[in-house]
Amino acid sequence: MTSTSETGLRKGLTSYGDAGFSLFLRRAFIKAMGYTDDALDRPIIGITNTYSDFNPCHGNVPDLIEAAKRGVMLAGGLPMVFPTISIHESFSHPTSMFLRNLMALDTEEMIRAQPMDAVVLIGGCDKTIPAQLMGAASANIPAIVLPTGPMLVGHYKGEVLGACTDCRRLWARHRAGEMSEAEIDEVSSRLAPTKGTCMVMGTASTIACMTEAMGMCLPGAASIPATHADRIRAAEASGAAAIRLARDGMTPARIMTKAAITNALVVLQAIGGSTNGLIHLTAVAGRLGIDIDLEAFDRMGLEVPVLVDLKPSGQHYMEHFHWAGGVPRLLRELGDLIDGGAVSVAGTSLGAIAEGAEIVPGQDVIRPRSAPIHSGGGLAVLRGNLCPGGALLKRSAATPSLMQHEGRAVVFDSIEDMTRRIDDDALDVTAGDVLVLRNAGPKGAPGMPEAGYIPIPRKLARAGVKDMVRISDARMSGTAFGTIVLHVTPEAAIGGPLALVRSGDLIRLDAAGRRIDLLVDASELERRAMEWVAPSPPEGAERGYLRLFLEQVTQADQGCDFAFCSAAPPVSGM
Repeated sequence: MTSTSETGLRKGLTSYGDAGFSLFLRRAFIKAMGYTDDALDRPIIGITNTYSDFNPCHGNVPDLIEAAKRGVMLAGGLPMVFPTISIHESFSHPTSMFLRNLMALDTEEMIRAQPMDAVVLIGGCDKTIPAQLMGAASANIPAIVLPTGPMLVGHYKGEVLGACTDCRRLWARHRAGEMSEAEIDEVSSRLAPTKGTCMVMGTASTIACMTEAMGMCLPGAASIPATHADRIRAAEASGAAAIRLARDGMTPARIMTKAAITNALVVLQAIGGSTNGLIHLTAVAGRLGIDIDLEAFDRMGLEVPVLVDLKPSGQHYMEHFHWAGGVPRLLRELGDLIDGGAVSVAGTSLGAIAEGAEIVPGQDVIRPRSAPIHSGGGLAVLRGNLCPGGALLKRSAATPSLMQHEGRAVVFDSIEDMTRRIDDDALDVTAGDVLVLRNAGPKGAPGMPEAGYIPIPRKLARAGVKDMVRISDARMSGTAFGTIVLHVTPEAAIGGPLALVRSGDLIRLDAAGRRIDLLVDASELERRAMEWVAPSPPEGAERGYLRLFLEQVTQADQGCDFAFCSAAPPVSGM
């Protein structure tokens, strides 16, 4: 902390034209809560309350808040809990990504508006921690992330189940007529048996692991199950750590450096993480003026092996990853691929954390570099005439035989068009075709929904087809799998090349060559571009948050943040 005049209740005084009166009035009103002068003279640690009845991923937040408060008080501070927006994947219309930037703005401004010397950011569901990191990076007061943690696995007829990789697999079986309504209903009661985030390496787990690799949460905090006592102890320790961060002035900008961002990208590749992780980290880094080089990230993908054997790229679940040693053990296995000099909110370096990692004899969830589950990282950046701004392919969850493929395009102009036609037996489609979904990007949907996991057409699913090449300007859940090209940039809604594809065109995927190309003459594409008409804006686009979103949201390669929120000028992040 700096000077006494800038700490505790004296921070960010309300403007009444008289600073002394402002502080007098603030103390008078807060005393209505029963605080003593001794309590009010201590460092203030804000604690975000993201609990909601609509957010089962955050169901343990009330318990985490109490433990974090205890940690703050034991360390000599005053905890102050305040609410922010809470976002859950399944309860956000039209999509959680549409609301991520709103939560980031809310988090940033509430941190700025209220007196606190540091803040504990409690989040878990996919977009919540990214939003909190974006807000904290911009507010730039000392901060520590406390993930809510993954739920435990479920069971069905002797099979271990995990939300939501297994929900997608079993739903596909139901669509193919292999599971009855009664069976799929029973599965829905088994997939999410406890509070917490998805227990596979979906976006929530990916972001938690990347956050730990960046040094923004305590060692092990990414993987402790939501229901375990260790999660409560981590909350208490996080509250205590916030006091130290405030004392030392350890702001997010001092922790989330270029080296820290690169470490997070290495871990993203090594865990076979969600494609969403790259978008979210790009947005966080952009708030700090750090630019992520997609080509450098792709080269990293050729060097960094996938070491974590978790669904959807492997077989295990987050609780198994945790008991195998979690992120600290992964950092140890990654060795010189990690910058060990980067610092952590734990008050030590990542190298020291890796050195102190638990060694679990016989575990096979975190592999050594000599025996990876996939050589090369989980994610590949594609270029080509379909995506001059880049696209992303999750190699570790794709079908090897489809990584080199040429097929006929079957085009869906929107999510509604896809929903209407995908299961029509009259749809002209074969297993060798390439499914194309457009107008599902940041502006086109709006909100870039997780619609990139285009379902296999029902008539093909019934014939036993499990995977096809699928392309879109949308996103895909980190829990999903398949040979799916995502984040095609620029998106179709602003005239990107995806808008020019017609059913029957040939498309070539060359994963090894890092290309996705539309095999149509340039002159023909120019003619189509001249004829292209932008889609009509969605209903309600003339006002409110939707208008702000459509006017300001950037493309996937810039993190889909609002243009006015990014720091400038950027510096190289890798």
